[in-house]
Amino acid sequence: MEQDSVDILVRVEPGCEDLPLPQYQSELAAGMDLCAAVAEPMVIPPGERALIPTGIYIALPPGFEAQVRPRSGLALQHGIIIPNSPGTVDPDYRGMVKVILMNLGREPFVVRRGDRIAQLVISRVIRARWQRADVLPQSARDAGGFGSTGLN
Repeated sequence: MEQDSVDILVRVEPGCEDLPLPQYQSELAAGMDLCAAVAEPMVIPPGERALIPTGIYIALPPGFEAQVRPRSGLALQHGIIIPNSPGTVDPDYRGMVKVILMNLGREPFVVRRGDRIAQLVISRVIRARWQRADVLPQSARDAGGFGSTGLN
């Protein structure tokens, strides 16, 4: 089955040409890995967060967003999360893509140049038009939420 694709313009920060562009690590992967563009190793102490540069700037076409998501291995093995996950890169943003990493682990975490620190997922976006209503249509769930369906 042919997958949809979209061309995205990318500019690389001078001095970051040694780093790979975001890339898929398997044939059907949804996310591309983003690499750290730190000049020197950066230590994130337990309970702290840091803004990690990727060395790339992107121009998404209208109707798309890039979602910055955590890597599951970093979360499980080291407690490294992205606190605003998923972070959104809008199509009109032209600054460098950066990733907020937070260390929920017990040990300091070291980010080195070229480390794969996050995933980037490209998604279509539909713009909403709000329609005011005095009454909403009924549904089977209705106002149930926040655990209303139980645990098991």
